[in-house]
Amino acid sequence: MIRQLEAAVLALLLLIPANLAGQEADLPPQSTRATGGDTVDISLDAAVNRALGQSQEIQLARSAVALSESQIGAARSRLFPQINANFGYTKTLASSFDTGGVGFEVPDSLRFEPDPTQPLEERVRYLEDNAGLAGLAGIGGLFGDLPFGQENAYSATLSGDQTIWSGGRTNAALRIARDAAAAAEFGLAEETAEIELQVRTAYYQALLARELETISEAAVEQAQAFLAQEQLRLRAGRASELEVLRADVSLENLRPQLVQARNASELALLNLKRLTDIPASQPVRLTTTLTENLPADLAAGAEPSVVIAQRAAIQAAERQVAIREQQVNIVRGSYLPNVSFRMNYGKQAFPGQIFDLSTEWRTDWTATLNVSMPIFTGWRKDAEVAEARVQLEQARLQVGQLRESVQLQYEQARGEKERAQTAIAARQRTVEQAQRVYDLTVLRYDQGLATQLEVSEARLSLLQSRTNLAQAVSDFYLADAGLVRALGQTGTSAAIVQTAPATEAVVPAGQAGGNGAP
Repeated sequence: MIRQLEAAVLALLLLIPANLAGQEADLPPQSTRATGGDTVDISLDAAVNRALGQSQEIQLARSAVALSESQIGAARSRLFPQINANFGYTKTLASSFDTGGVGFEVPDSLRFEPDPTQPLEERVRYLEDNAGLAGLAGIGGLFGDLPFGQENAYSATLSGDQTIWSGGRTNAALRIARDAAAAAEFGLAEETAEIELQVRTAYYQALLARELETISEAAVEQAQAFLAQEQLRLRAGRASELEVLRADVSLENLRPQLVQARNASELALLNLKRLTDIPASQPVRLTTTLTENLPADLAAGAEPSVVIAQRAAIQAAERQVAIREQQVNIVRGSYLPNVSFRMNYGKQAFPGQIFDLSTEWRTDWTATLNVSMPIFTGWRKDAEVAEARVQLEQARLQVGQLRESVQLQYEQARGEKERAQTAIAARQRTVEQAQRVYDLTVLRYDQGLATQLEVSEARLSLLQSRTNLAQAVSDFYLADAGLVRALGQTGTSAAIVQTAPATEAVVPAGQAGGNGAP
C-alpha cells in the first residue's frame, strides 16, 4: 500500500508540470504578454536581410561602387573634344597707351594739314614741301580703334581641344577606371558575404546558447523532481535525511550552470541584435532552430579550385593586378609625344559707350596643332617606370598569397564540417545511451538497488551528452557557413535550417522531457 501511494503521488507530481506546460502553450509567450505584443519574431533569413539592408559597411561599399562608376565617365571624357565658351567685358580705367587724346597722337611738327582757304599757289607749295608727312596723317585713325588702351572691350570666344594621340595613356586610364569599378563590385560582394557570415555565426551561437539553457533547465527540473521524490520518501519513512540533503545539494550544484547558460544566451542574443540593428531592450524570439537532420553539402559537385578562383576577393585582387599593368603602360607612354589640336573662334568689340553693342564685332579665329615630347627629365621617368613595375609584382604576389589563404580557409572549414558531422552521429548515440542509463538508474534506485550518487552521476552524464550534441550540431552549421564563405557563395538557409512556429517551444529532439523520468 505504501509503494502504491508513493507511485500515485509521484505520478501526480510529474503530471502537474506537464499540465502547466500544456496550459502555457495555449497562451502567448511571456515576453509578448509582458510587452504588449512588441516581441520581434526573426528568422535567420530575416536577420541576414536586415543586417545587409542597414549595415554601414555595405553602404560604404555601395558608395565605392557608385564612385568608381563616375570615374569611368571622367576617364571616358578625355576621348572626346573639350569645348568651352566664354563671354567677357573689360573696363579700362587707366592704360599706358593713353596719350591724353583719342587714338595715336602725331606731334604738331609732323602734322599734315593743308589749308583749303589759301590761294592755289600757296596750297601747291605746301603740298610740295610736306608731301612726306602725308603718310603720318592717318596714323591716328589707323590705331584709334585697336584694343590697345580702349576704354570698353567685349570678347566672346568658343574654344575646343582634342587629344589626337597620347601614347596610349588615355585608353589605359579608361581601362584602369573600368577595372577599379569591377574591383569595387567584387568588394561589395565580399563585404556582403562577410556580413552574412557574421550574422549567421551570431544567430547559430544564439541558438546554441538557447539550447544549452534549455538543457540546463531540463536538468534542474529533473533534480527538483528527484528532490520532491526524496522528500516524499522521507515523510513516508523510506528515506533518510541524508538522502534528502544529497538530492538538495545536487540540485543547488545545477543552478549555477543554469544561471551561466542564461547569461550566455542573453549575451549571444545581444550580439545578434547589434549586428541586425535591433534595440538592446527589444524582446526578440528566434524562429529558426537547429536540426539534427543535417543538410546536403551545398558545395557538392563543385570543383573547389574552380569555385575558389571565382571568389570575389580573388577577382578583385586580379583587377588590382590589371590596374597596375595599365599604370606601367601609362608611365611608359610618357616617353612618347603627345599630339593635340586646339581651335579658338572669337568676336571682339570696342564700343565708345559701355552698353553700345551695335558697334562692329571683329573676328578672331585660330587653329593650333601642338606636339609635345619630353627630352630630358633627369631620369625621373625611368624611376617612375621602375616603381610601377615593382608595384605590379607586389600585386601579383598578393594575389598568390590570397589564393593560398582562401584555400586554407576552405580546407579548415571542410575539415571542421566533416569532424562535426562525424561527432553528431556519435553523440546522438551517446545521448540515447545516457538517457537509457539515467532511466535504468532511477528505476534501480526506486527498487533500492542503486545509490543516490549513481543517480546524480547518471544525470550529469545525460546533461553533458546533450550539451555535447548541441555543440556538435552548432559546430556543423558554423563550419557549413564558413565553407560557403570560403567558396564565396551565398548561403541558402532554407536548405540548412528548419523554421518553427513562433508560438511553439523550440527544443531539439531528445533534449527535453526524456521519457518522463525525474
